[in-house]
Amino acid sequence: MSRHDAIKRFHDGGDGLDDLIGDSQPVGLPTPETDEPMVSRSVRLPVETYERIRAAADARGMGVTTLMRQWIEAGLADLDDSATVSLADVRRALAALAQPNAA
Repeated sequence: MSRHDAIKRFHDGGDGLDDLIGDSQPVGLPTPETDEPMVSRSVRLPVETYERIRAAADARGMGVTTLMRQWIEAGLADLDDSATVSLADVRRALAALAQPNAA
C-alpha cells in the first residue's frame, strides 16, 4: 500500500493507526559513522552558502554534515593552538608547492 493510500484509508476511518503501521515493511536504520554520541543542532544558512558547502562535500566524497563537523573541529583547534589538518589537505598543499609558478 502506498503512503497516500494509507493516509487516505486512515482518514476515511478504515483502519486504526496501529493497523496501518503493522502493514508496513521494516526499514533498516543507517549505521552511525562513529561510536561517539552525537548531538543534533539546527543551523540556518543562506541557500548560496549551503550550496557551496554541499559542492565542497561532494568534491571530497563526503556528506555535508561530516564536512561541517570537520570545519568546526578545525576552527576550535585553532582557538587552542592544537590545529589538525587533514592528510589530503597537506598533500594538496605540498603538490601546489612542488609546481613551478607560471609567469
